Amino acid sequence: MRAATTALIDLINQVRAETDALLLFADTFTFTLLNGTVLTYTSFDVPFEWNGYNYVANSLKVDGLKFKCKVGLNVDQQKITISALSTDLIGNIPALAAIQQGVLDGAQIQRERVFFSSGPPTLGAVGSVILFKGRVGKIEGVGRTTATITVNADTVLLADTSMPRNLFAPNCQWILYGYGCAISKADFGYAGTVGASPSAASIAWTPPGGLSVADLVQGTITFSTGVNEGLSFNIKSASGSQIIFSYPLYNVPAPGDAFTVYFGCDHTMATCQSRFNNLANFRGFPFVPPPTFSV
Repeated sequence: MRAATTALIDLINQVRAETDALLLFADTFTFTLLNGTVLTYTSFDVPFEWNGYNYVANSLKVDGLKFKCKVGLNVDQQKITISALSTDLIGNIPALAAIQQGVLDGAQIQRERVFFSSGPPTLGAVGSVILFKGRVGKIEGVGRTTATITVNADTVLLADTSMPRNLFAPNCQWILYGYGCAISKADFGYAGTVGASPSAASIAWTPPGGLSVADLVQGTITFSTGVNEGLSFNIKSASGSQIIFSYPLYNVPAPGDAFTVYFGCDHTMATCQSRFNNLANFRGFPFVPPPTFSV
């Protein structure tokens, strides 16, 4: 069973009662990225407005995500294929290159079927039914024209819950800047610009005064302009003259591109105290006795 509006139920009953009546509908795909950006696409011939979003018909083509109904907590895994041209962009980056770089990592995907009371050009949408809702699990492969992605149903949130709930280990269990960590990422971010002769492995920069570059180890860099706008990457190490990435970039930034670097964390009690002054929220147990053996 799927919930439906009264208007949609009335439309379906009307179509059933009429001879040779047609029920017009369109499938939509809504991608909600981790940074809050919402991307909306449709398999319909023309774009249309629904629920405050404009579903575009002349961009990415998405195929997959069937409706299934099961009893139990098994995680439904389905694969989707995204087809794109070189002119189809996510932000300022070609869509397939952005997918390769992880722009869809952790994104929520919803397939919805929207029903209309009339055809183009008016397209009076009267209701919809959600066919599938889940999260990106794995990027299976990215080619020249298509990308294949595994999507897990939302029940993955139950299946991936750690049991037992409380783990006793020396290092902190919280995700940096996450719920339990309770510190603001913006408070530990510093703006910078790309210097001369950047490469895929590193960039030159001049750190702002008062910043200890050692605090950036295992941190992140988020570009706000240029070919990598909106994308974040891990920092392997930093010095007073350059930043080295953990993995090479697919698109080399240009001199002058703006970015923000954020502190990293090794999840030890000493770092929590000295770098973030956040010992009250430290979720590690450094004084747990180590394993011992008797002979």
